[in-house]
Amino acid sequence: MSRRGPIIAGAACVVLAVLGVVLLVLPKMNEVTAKEDQLAAAEDQEGTLQAELGRLEDARAEAPEAEAEIRELETLVPPTEDLPGMIRLLSGAADRAGVEFFSVAPGAPAGDESGEFSIITTGVTVNGEFFSLDEFAYRLETLPRAAKVMNISISRGGGEEGSDTGGLSMQLTLELYTTDPSAGPGSDPAPGESYFASAPTTGA
Repeated sequence: MSRRGPIIAGAACVVLAVLGVVLLVLPKMNEVTAKEDQLAAAEDQEGTLQAELGRLEDARAEAPEAEAEIRELETLVPPTEDLPGMIRLLSGAADRAGVEFFSVAPGAPAGDESGEFSIITTGVTVNGEFFSLDEFAYRLETLPRAAKVMNISISRGGGEEGSDTGGLSMQLTLELYTTDPSAGPGSDPAPGESYFASAPTTGA
C-alpha cells in the first residue's frame, strides 16, 4: 500500500471537517450572534419602555394637581375678557365693603408687548366712609381674578351729580388680564364692545 493513502485520507478528513465547520457550524454561530444582538436590542427597548411607563405613571399621579393649578390660573387670568363676570366681581366686592356708590368703566383690551395676553384697563369709582373704602381696596387684593391697582386717588364728597352720598370718593385705575392675546373670537363681549356700570350699593 502506498504511503500516500493515509495522507490523502487525512487530508480528506480535514477538508470535510473544514467544510462541516463552514457549512454547518458557522451559520449556526452567525445565527446565535444575530439572536444575541436581537436579545440585547429587545432588552434595551424594554428598559426604554419601562422608563417611559414610569414617566407616564408619574404624570397620571400628578394630573389632578396639575389640572387644579390650570383651573386656578384660568380663574386668575381667564381665556376671554368676560367683562360681565369681572363687573360682578367688582360689584360684589363693593357690596361686601359697604360702599355707598360704585361705578366701573372697562376699557378696550390691549395686547401685551409679549403678545401672550391682553390687558383690560378699568376705571373704578367708589364713594363712602373711610373704612368702607379701605375694605374695598383690601377686597381688590383678594379677588379670584387677578387685578393690579395702577393708580388711586381719594377726595371728599363724590357720587353722581345731584346725589348726596357724602363721605369720601375713591378713584382707581385697575389692570385685569386675559390669556386671549387679541381678545378675539370667543371673547365675551366680542371685540369692540364695552361696558359701563354704575349704581348705588346697599352695603353688606
